[in-house]
Amino acid sequence: MSTMSTNDTQGGRRAAATSRAEDDDLRGALEQEITAGTQSVLARPVEKSVDGRGGVHHPGAGWKRIASVPIPLYLIMVAVVVVAAVTETLPASMLSGFAVTILLGGLFIWLGNRVPVVRDYGLPTILCTFAPATLVYFGLVPEPLVTVASTFIDEQGFLDFFVMAIIAGSILGMPRALLVKAGPRFAVPVLGTIIVTFLVIGLVSMMFGNGFIEGMLLVAAPIMAGGLGLGALPMSEMYAARTGQDASAFMGDLMSAVVLANVFCIIFAGLLNGLGKNKPTLFAGFSGNGDLIRVKGDRRDLSMPKKGGQSTYITLGKGLLFAAVIFVVGELMGAYLTFLHPYAWAIIIMVVLKLTGWLPKDLEESATDWGDLINAVLVPALLVGVSLTYIKIDEVLVSLADPTFIALTFLCVLVAGLSAGIIGWLVKFNFVEVAIVPGLVMADTGGSGDVSVLSASERMHLMPFAAITNRIGGTLVLFVTSLMVPLLATGAL
Repeated sequence: MSTMSTNDTQGGRRAAATSRAEDDDLRGALEQEITAGTQSVLARPVEKSVDGRGGVHHPGAGWKRIASVPIPLYLIMVAVVVVAAVTETLPASMLSGFAVTILLGGLFIWLGNRVPVVRDYGLPTILCTFAPATLVYFGLVPEPLVTVASTFIDEQGFLDFFVMAIIAGSILGMPRALLVKAGPRFAVPVLGTIIVTFLVIGLVSMMFGNGFIEGMLLVAAPIMAGGLGLGALPMSEMYAARTGQDASAFMGDLMSAVVLANVFCIIFAGLLNGLGKNKPTLFAGFSGNGDLIRVKGDRRDLSMPKKGGQSTYITLGKGLLFAAVIFVVGELMGAYLTFLHPYAWAIIIMVVLKLTGWLPKDLEESATDWGDLINAVLVPALLVGVSLTYIKIDEVLVSLADPTFIALTFLCVLVAGLSAGIIGWLVKFNFVEVAIVPGLVMADTGGSGDVSVLSASERMHLMPFAAITNRIGGTLVLFVTSLMVPLLATGAL
């Protein structure tokens, strides 16, 4: 009996152990299945193109879709947003901002791409940038739509969201050799362009009877500062403090110069892009087809690397996280080290990370893919939002009433582009690319202007150099301007 009892007990234990093992195996199998299912969703490939197009604003889109949506469905979406705006039930939220700007941006890109030849010279970008502001001027846009767009761009920070994604993706997607060889040399056309443009505009202004210093400070300086933040706004305060006048006495002219110059920059960018396509061998080093610098040896080290055809949700999520954290770091450093803009600090940090190779390769690729996504989908949305928020058509129209002012503004942009192109070409940059960055980029309206110019020239991957131009070059222009202000106050020529 004792032996039978012992055997039964041992058998029971073995059966229980077997049952637990089976349960563990079943539990493990279920966990593996769930994990595999989750990973299959999160890591599912994301195509980078649709119907052979890289994004909703890519030239050549067919007639049947607007913003990549079938036209009947697009019209229903527009009707819903318009009804909400008219009935004042459209919330000023981020989602509303996306709805308004993407729908409008898709429409103007679609219209611009319908015009042969001219579309290659920047028409879709020009429409996105100025058509919304024109509609607002004529009272054809419901005020709630303008409010939503303005809140989206300014208060909710969509401009920062966009620019940081482009900058992070562009820098980390660049070959290290390109940054090493092009960076120090890039300072030459930046400084040369500032000096030549200031002197030429001062001399021509003096010929028109407006004064040498006045031409430099009222036309060249605000335009070449690379945006309103380092241009018209602080300069109007400096001029007012020195002359004893109110800042509003200068603001109109300074703002008009910046806005009008941005128009010319976009047009010239489109023209250069068209010339680069149609006359790529006009002379040696004329167009690099997107490559900034001319080099000897293996060009593969200085060209954009070939990217895979797919990304994943996980990859895009990491790219978003990296761009967001880098933005916060830039703002943190800018708050304490105020001699540089937060964007400039963010750029410096990313360049250091790229050059030192501290970042894991997969994180670099994630930031690059995230930038590609934003560039492919949201360029029209940003341009429309900026147009509704910042561009005032009535100010542009007032400027058009002064032929001398127009001539000086036009000449400033022309000289900036040509001087950058010539000086850059002499130090082994390609003429078209360096005429755009830093030339035209230095004369546009800054972050939003950079997007317009680079989009019109189809060279968005040069955004890091555009940002460096505006922040570093703009800071230098503002510093030089502050030294010249006493001459304006004394009326010196």
